[in-house]
Parts: sequence; C-alpha cells; structure tokens
Amino acid sequence: MTTSEHLNVTAEINGVNVTESVETRATLAQFLREQLGLTGTKLSCEMQVCGVCSVLVDGEPVSACTYLAADVDGRRVETVEGLANPGGLHPLQQSFVDNFALQCGFCTPGFLMMATALLRRNPDPSEEDVKEYLDGNICRCTGYEPIVHAVLDAARTMRGAT
Repeated sequence: MTTSEHLNVTAEINGVNVTESVETRATLAQFLREQLGLTGTKLSCEMQVCGVCSVLVDGEPVSACTYLAADVDGRRVETVEGLANPGGLHPLQQSFVDNFALQCGFCTPGFLMMATALLRRNPDPSEEDVKEYLDGNICRCTGYEPIVHAVLDAARTMRGAT
C-alpha cells in the first residue's frame, strides 16, 4: 500500500485566506468540495469538456475537475459561493432567476463563473460575444437562449443601463 503525498496550500478562496494540506494529486474541485465544503462547484464530465466545474483562478476561468489543488498555492480562487453578497444575489445571479436561465441548476454555477469572467473583460458584450464565450459550457435543460439573455440583461444592469 502506498501513502499519498501531501503539501500545504495557501490561497485566497472567495476573499478568505485558507491554508490546508492537500493531496498532491487532488483536483481543485475535490479540494473545494471535500475539504472546504464549497459544493457549488459541480462535477460532471471530469474531462474539461462540459464547463460545469468552472471557477476563476486569479480572474481566469479554469476547469476545477482537472486543475490541481496544489496549483492554487498563492493564488486567488472564486467560486459561485463568492458571487452573492450579504445584501443578496449578485446581479448576474438575479438575472438568471429573472430570465428563467436555469432549470435543474446543475450547470448554473459554471455558467455564472464563465459569465462573470466575460463581463469583467467586456462589460458590454454582444449576443455573439456571449454565445462564443459560453460555447464550452453545456446545459441539457434550458436551450441556452435564456442563459444568453440573462447575461446580456446582467451586463446592462451592471453598467447601470436600462
């Protein structure tokens, strides 16, 4: 029987500094879900294909199912749990509700994190920009149209446009 190697990882997770011992082969998704209890990050394909596990590392989207937890040492990680604030939902989350952009909700965290990255880069995306940016995320329920409309609506709200 072999023993697993561990190392200490210090990262900022949703604005909180965390130091944990992680198995060297543990994925970021495993670390977030199993060690930190942040179960908003879902697992589906576990092959970096569906986008369900998308989180942001230093503001960039990554697939948490294949990204090693050890690689977040010294970095900033944002998950869907970090979007909302004490006053309520993030405008993007509220827009998903208002535009019926979720049904079962399984893919929603990944879409929210990808859309967050998009809107930070481009606060006024076109419909085509949204479709292209979210192209790697898969949803089996909504037909995508409500998701695209929710992102565009959130962009308007976040810019203060009507």
